[in-house]
Amino acid sequence: MLKTLKIIGILVIVLIGILIRNTLTLNSKQVASAPLETITFPDDIFENLSEAIQYPTISYSEESIPDSTAFRGFHRFLSETFPLVHSRLVLEKINEYSLLFTWKGSDSSKKPVILMSHQDVVPVDQPTLSDWEAMPFEGKISSEHIIGRGTLDDKSTLIGLLEAVEKLLEESYEPTRTLYLAFGHDEEVGGSHGAAAIAKYLKSKGVTAAMTIDEGGFLAEDLVPGISSPIAMVNISEKGFASFRLVVETNGGHSSAPPKENTIGILAQAIVDLEANQRPYKIVEPINHQIEYMGAELPFLKKIAFANPWLFKKSILQALNAHTTTAPTIIQGGIKNNVIPTVAEATINFRILPGETIDEVKEHIINTVSEKVKVEAVGFLTNPSPVSNIDSDSFKTLEQLIRDLYPNCVVVPGLVGGGTDARYFYDISDDVYRFYPIRIGPESMKQFHGIDEKITKENYKEIILFSYHLIKRINS
Repeated sequence: MLKTLKIIGILVIVLIGILIRNTLTLNSKQVASAPLETITFPDDIFENLSEAIQYPTISYSEESIPDSTAFRGFHRFLSETFPLVHSRLVLEKINEYSLLFTWKGSDSSKKPVILMSHQDVVPVDQPTLSDWEAMPFEGKISSEHIIGRGTLDDKSTLIGLLEAVEKLLEESYEPTRTLYLAFGHDEEVGGSHGAAAIAKYLKSKGVTAAMTIDEGGFLAEDLVPGISSPIAMVNISEKGFASFRLVVETNGGHSSAPPKENTIGILAQAIVDLEANQRPYKIVEPINHQIEYMGAELPFLKKIAFANPWLFKKSILQALNAHTTTAPTIIQGGIKNNVIPTVAEATINFRILPGETIDEVKEHIINTVSEKVKVEAVGFLTNPSPVSNIDSDSFKTLEQLIRDLYPNCVVVPGLVGGGTDARYFYDISDDVYRFYPIRIGPESMKQFHGIDEKITKENYKEIILFSYHLIKRINS
């Protein structure tokens, strides 16, 4: 017995030693920062974003036809507001509504860079209008904010990028490498007619870019317990997207004599079974990078877990949502309160972790639910994107610029759970990154696609400044 206790004691000491050693050797991966020149912008930048918000360029569904009045009006506004961009860059319209600007570089040996944003916004839930500080498409400018749908997603980056290019043109700046500004019109419903068409067009012209930068990363504030500094989430991959309809068909009947298995009951059990049998949590790229970069900045006790994911994997991966998620989103069935329906349906949405596929998710559903449930894919589908490099010159350039602009921030490569237009550009770009310095905290996180969307004036200035310096940096 004593010998056993002694062995256990030695093992515990060894374990503690390994934990502490790994923790002490998990060093910060943040690069040193350097000061940047101060740039001033005119006061009308807020009015320009305000007016952009007033065009309701809404995407309702994959099947809906774009509102030509809203989009064409928005295009006219852009041409009037940014005259140098429209006179000195080449503009091509793709599928009528998407915009592709080409700023020709002086050195054809340098690979081009693609800078992205999207024109469309999500609808506003009408019953929530009274909860907005101002009407969603009014574009109100308050003492601190620009308010309206698109201020966070995604007209602030589109207009901010054009403000930066317009200023550079005013300064007679000439890029050495060609720049493409790609603005899709249907990102909120999958981007298949916008960004996908732009990427296909560029591929047909033989374009191979050094990197593509899009939305989907941000400056996270007070979102990670233990890290007080803003976290610059540079997302290097995104989850896949797939929805499946579950259909149950029976003979129905009268509610006074219900069968042993009710149509809705079978469907409900299928939903319960899927939620109870989630896809496994996994450490895959880029989750491993996220753990290393973020873990190095945590207080010692929390750092222990991130430095030893082999032991604390479950809690870490749950916190990072590192699995294929399962979300019932639509349910239909029944026509009268005393009639058992013959058909009941539910739609389940999955955001697919890199390393898994749409086919694997479908197989998981079939193996989990009753054989009485039909399973069919519906709507927009896409597998997870590839994972971009964090050792490339492009990433290092982006990382250095972020640290120079925000010396107290922590740069972390990561995985975005939502979808972006960037997914279409891997075939024509060495690396694809998702980052603009939109500051997101616990409150503003709710405003994405939600109520009272707004951006601070100071943060909007940061987006313009980032875009301005980014263009200069990638051409240096």
